[in-house]
Formats: sequence, structure tokens, C-alpha cells
Amino acid sequence: MMTQSDLDLKEKNLKEDLKFYFMNPCEKYRARRQIPWKLALQILKILMVTTQLVFFGLSNQLVVSFKEENIVAFKHLFLKGYSGTDEDDYSCSIYTQQDAYDSIFYVINQYRHLKNISLGTLGYEHEESGLKVCKQQYKRGTMLPSNDTLNIDVSTETECILLKPKELTGKKAELKLNSSFFNLEFYRLIQLEISFKLKGIALQTIHARELPDCYAFQNTITFNNRAHSGKIKMYFDSDTDIQECKDWHIFNSVLQKNTQYILVFDGFVILSCLASLILCTRSIVLAWRLQKRFVDFFWEKYKRRVCYADRLEFLNGWYVLVIISDVMTIIGSILKMEIKAKNLTSYDVCSILLGTSTLFVWVGVIRYLGYFQTYNVLILTMQASLPKVLRFCCCAGMIYLGYTFCGWIVLGPYHEKFEDLNTVAECLFSLVNGDDMFATFAQIQQKSSLVWMFSRLYLYSFISLFIYMILSLFIALITDSYDTIKKYQQSGFPVTDLHEFLKDHSSADYRKDRTSFPFICCCRRQQSDDNLILIN
Repeated sequence: MMTQSDLDLKEKNLKEDLKFYFMNPCEKYRARRQIPWKLALQILKILMVTTQLVFFGLSNQLVVSFKEENIVAFKHLFLKGYSGTDEDDYSCSIYTQQDAYDSIFYVINQYRHLKNISLGTLGYEHEESGLKVCKQQYKRGTMLPSNDTLNIDVSTETECILLKPKELTGKKAELKLNSSFFNLEFYRLIQLEISFKLKGIALQTIHARELPDCYAFQNTITFNNRAHSGKIKMYFDSDTDIQECKDWHIFNSVLQKNTQYILVFDGFVILSCLASLILCTRSIVLAWRLQKRFVDFFWEKYKRRVCYADRLEFLNGWYVLVIISDVMTIIGSILKMEIKAKNLTSYDVCSILLGTSTLFVWVGVIRYLGYFQTYNVLILTMQASLPKVLRFCCCAGMIYLGYTFCGWIVLGPYHEKFEDLNTVAECLFSLVNGDDMFATFAQIQQKSSLVWMFSRLYLYSFISLFIYMILSLFIALITDSYDTIKKYQQSGFPVTDLHEFLKDHSSADYRKDRTSFPFICCCRRQQSDDNLILIN
């Protein structure tokens, strides 16, 4: 059995370690002369990660602008009569059979003379590929609208024809273009699709001292006649794939040196994040061991289990956030290095990883501001209000979903903001924030008096309920938590078992390093402290 003196010594050591664990880095240095390595590393990491993100953002901006400008150029090149602005979710529309034939052969003719008319660095994928035209139509049928007669087989069939670049310059092209394939029966035609692939090289990156990228554009032009309403909608879709240039020679050493410097910098970012990951993981492990010591001692002395809230005090959420951020930064930096070396082209994945990790890094700065009581109010208010806010949002979400489904099914045919569920949810969220209210009211089509009256009742009730009641209650929950935190700061926070255990322990009992070189001795742990768990 453990004697009383041993138990007292164990309690004293445990209290010292617990007190030390809940100190901020400055207090830890004053107590035991240990340099806050993680704090310095996090500050350095913030600067390095932000700088890395800025460099990648400037590079990614060139990629995005090149894609968008090429898509606009393709629409002007291949869509006959394109005005420069898309009509709703499609590019343009045609209304006569002659316009349909003109638009189809216009695409073929522009593809044939692409190298002579295009201003971009474009070319065909290879000679064996070409322009593919496919038409989907009902198998057979007859239609006499004047006699209200319809006889049609609704099963569909698809026919395709391939026009190679070489064939388009010879006599075979005229035979194919004049074949029966292009004799369209519009009452049977469901859709006609023209697809072709083009290659391009982005030279503008050279001006930014970066190596150029090679692109593959998979373009698809769809003539949609599913509605058979007398209006054919033309959709233009372009899938862009960034590819590694197979053979390139840049006769300028500046580009090569600039790439090497950035790769070295990315390597330092990975090393700093790896060091931060190791230190934070070590701290979480030591905190778990310290929690286990406290739980075991509490049971041994008081025969009571430590409550769940006190156990959570040992789980430092900021360390978890830093670990997630470090992992994402390391993976994103590796992808960025491969992209910079032109071995990979996963710009989107890299952007998500680096952007999210930088967000977490800057959110983590709040932790250090929280060491000051003036700035700590935000963190404490968020912690106190989060459970109540989540429960409140669950209830409000049920009402929100009800309005979403109702608006979609009733107002969808008469209002463009209610055409699909995603658009309805976005429209209602905008209304909650007081955005675009008059336009939402005004755009409802007055084709049905009943629907028009319902739309007024629907919108007025939604706005009144969510802005005047639900949003006010939402703000009241946060305000109530803020007032509670202010009271606690003035009169003291509720005392838990953990706080009661540490209340009578004075910080004057801490062992301090007796040395004239504190910054040197902070790099190692004293021999007498080896049996203690010290959380940095």
C-alpha cells in the first residue's frame, strides 16, 4: 500500500504538471525556462504557408484565365450567331430547319479551317482523331398535328459519323457532308452532338517566369431538341485537361532557376510542417498520459470518476486543428512541387488542400490571441453558444426544408429562382440575409392568379418568420452566451473537480532551472524532471 507521504508527493507532482499544462507559452517559460518552440514554429509556419499560397495562387490564376478565355474563344469560333452572352443555362438557340443545318455545317467548316482562323496556339489532337457527329432519334414514326395523329416508336437509336482532318480537305468530305446522315427528320430528332478534341499550349506563363503547360480541350456542342417545341437549344461544353508537355526546350536559364528556388522553398515548408506535426502529436500523447494520471489518482484518493467535461479539458482542439492543417499542407506542397516540375496537373486538388490548410493556420492564430482576456471573449462565446446554436439550427432547418420543397414544386414552373432544389435553397438563404428581395417578388410570372397569390403568401410568411423571429432568436442565443461569459469573467467561472483540485496549489512551488544560460538549458529537460510529464 502507498504511504500517506508518497501519496502527498504524488499529488504535489501531479498538481505541478497540471498547472504547467494549462499555462500559456510565456508562463511556461517563466515557470521552467522552457523556450516555446511550437509557438515560434507556428509563427514561422504562418509566414511560409501564406507565402507559398500566394505564389501558387498567382500561378493558378494564369491557368484559370487561360481556360476561361479559351472557352469564350471556342464559343465565338464554333457557334454561329453567338452573341457573346449565354442564354440562361445554354449558349444560344435556333428556330428554323435552315438555321439548324447552317449551324451544324458552320461547326464543321470552322473545324476544317481552324489553323487559318484561330488566334490561339491550337491544333488537332492527331490525324486519326477528328470531329465526331452523333444524332439520337426515335426509331420510326409519323406525325400529323393537324389531324391530332401520332404514331411513333419511343425506343431510340444513335448514329455517328467521324470526319477526320485529312478527309475534310479532300473530295471525301463532300461525299460525307452530302450523305443521308445529314438529312434530319426533326420530329424524330432528340439531340445532335458534335464532339472534337483540340490541343493548346499556354505561353503566358513564360512571362511569369514559369514553364508552360500543355492543354487538351474536349469540346462538345449539343443541339437539344428533346422538348420538340420549335426551339433547339445549343449547349457548348468544354472539359479542359492539363497535360505534361512531352518535349519542350526553353532557352532561358531564368525559368529553370526560378523553378528550382520555388521547389527548395516548398521543401522548407514541408519540413516546418513536419516538425510542427511531430511536436503537436507529441503534445497530444503527453496530454493523454497526463489525463490518465489525473483520472487514476482521483479514483485512488477520492473514489470518484472524473466527469466527461474535465476529461475534455485535456484534449487541445487547437493541436488537432494544427495537425490537420499540417497534413493537408504537406500533401498539397508535394502536389505543388510535382505541378511545378510539370509531372502532375492536379491544380484543383492542390488548391483545395493548400487553401483549406491556410484557412486552418490563420484560424489557429485566434488561440494565441486568446491568451489575452480582452480577445478571449470571442473563443469562449463560440464555445458556450455552439451546442445551443446547433440544436436551434436543427429545428430551424426542418422549417427551411419545408419551405424549400414547397417553393420548388409550386413556384418552379413560374420563377427561375425556384427551378431546382439547389437554386431554391440558395434563393431562400439570400432572402434570410435581406438580399434581392424586390427582384424575387417582381420576377414571378403572373400567368396564374392562384399561383401569384400563393407566391405572395409564401414569400411574406417566409421572410417574416425567418428574419423577424428565427434570425432574432439565433442572435439572442449568441448574445445570451456572451452575457454569461462576461458575468463569469467578473464573478468567476463555475468550479469543476479539476479546478477544485488545482485551486489550493500555488504557482510559487514550481521548480525553476538555476542557470545563467536559460535559453541554452531550455533545449533539454533536467534529470530530476524525467519522471514527470511536461506538456509544452
